[in-house]
Order: sequence, then C-alpha cells, then structure tokens
Amino acid sequence: MTLTTIPNYQTLVLARTPNTATITFNRPECHNAMNATMISELRHALAYLANQTLNLVVLNANGKHFSAGADLNWMQQQQGMNHTENCLDAQQLADLMTDLDQLPHPTLAQVQGAAYGGALGLIACCDLALCHPDAVFCFSEVKLGLIPAVISPYVVRTLGLRQARAWMLTADRFDAQQAQQMGLIHNITDDLAATTSVYAEQLATNCTEAMTQVKSLLRDITVPITAAIKEKTIQAIAQIRVTPEAQARMLAFLSTTNSKESS
Repeated sequence: MTLTTIPNYQTLVLARTPNTATITFNRPECHNAMNATMISELRHALAYLANQTLNLVVLNANGKHFSAGADLNWMQQQQGMNHTENCLDAQQLADLMTDLDQLPHPTLAQVQGAAYGGALGLIACCDLALCHPDAVFCFSEVKLGLIPAVISPYVVRTLGLRQARAWMLTADRFDAQQAQQMGLIHNITDDLAATTSVYAEQLATNCTEAMTQVKSLLRDITVPITAAIKEKTIQAIAQIRVTPEAQARMLAFLSTTNSKESS
C-alpha cells in the first residue's frame, strides 16, 4: 500500500506502517473535542482499516489533551434540535462506538491530558489503553444536565456497574492511578510512544487471524450490546437534551465558557 491510498481528513491524521495503523485526533486548538465531522471521519477511517491486514490500530491525539469530549459549537447546534434530529445525531456516536468495539484488529488508546465524556467511551471500546501519569478523566455529563448514554454499555462492561455508577453520578475527576485500578487503563507510562511500540512489536509476533478470532469469540460469549440496547441509549440522550433543566444548564455552561474564551 502506498501513502497516496490513505484517506485524508479534516479532523484526523491517518498513518500506517506494515503492521500498525494510527488514527490521530487533530483538533488541538479545541482540545480534540468531538463534533459531527470528527465522528463521521472516525467511522470512515475505521471502516477503511477494517479491510486492511493489521496487527494494531492506535488511537492517539495531537496536542496537550486526548479529547475534551463534545465540541462546544456542536453542543450549541444540539440546543436547537428536535427529538428526531437528536436521535439521528446520537445515532452517529452510538455507531462509532460499535465500529470501534467490533473492529477486527487489536486496538490501543494512547491517552494524555484530559479525557472527558465521550472520549471515555472510545477508551472503553479499545482492547488496550495506556495513559500518561498526568492524565485526568471525567464523566462530566450530569453537570450539564445530560447523561453518558451511548457510551454507557461499553463503560459498564469495562468498569463494572458499581464503578460506573459512582463516577457517572458524582462527575468527579479521577487520575491515572484510579483509572488503572478500575480497569479503564492497563498501563501508565511517561513515554506513550515507546510503550506503544513495545505492544506493537509483541502483537506483530502473534497470528493475525487468531487475534481476530479471539475478539470475535469474546464478543460471542459475553453479554452482547444489542441493537435494542443501543436504541435505548439513543432515545435516552435525545429525550434529556430537550428537557428544560438540560437546556438551561447547557446554555449556562456555553455562556460561561464563551465568556472565558473571549476575556
């Protein structure tokens, strides 16, 4: 494969070596916050890579932070959406989680700085996750009158119900050590690139088809995240987005954030 065959994106950088592909979030000016374009491009990149012969797909980010969650402009657009539009909007993020979770290749999240909201869903969908010691995590949705709906099946599967309840209800921030203790992170390292290379070299010695079959088997023998569960999460976030309290909290947050940015 030549470099010219690799897709170009507005919000991502996609690169690959013979055995490894790397999807890099490339919106450092807004802390790699996710918007509709980024979600669409992530889905396209994953679909493209699904048909390649690879031993590892890495998710990482340019800049100080892995991802601050939802993009402010995207959140403002959601303020004016009706229920149907909110369902269609949430469907895209739900489908992204499915795409990542069901990717046939091993996946690894490489986390630095902040990982908030939907970004934790991406981490939970990956097979392996590394973070820098200074990384900080937060399910911040309830502060905004929202819920971490479409990511919740993957987070609960990763953390367990009790841990998910505690961190989603309190919206407290937690650090790298806590993330590792609860199973969200496998390895804390000062050198993310070097540690990722170690994993890549190890996976390159394994049988590619066997690793694909392991992922498929583990999905089959655990409680599946069904279409009905996905639809439940989509309806849940679409319904709460249009409630008066969620609208008021979102407007207050956006107003405060915009004031800080303009000062």
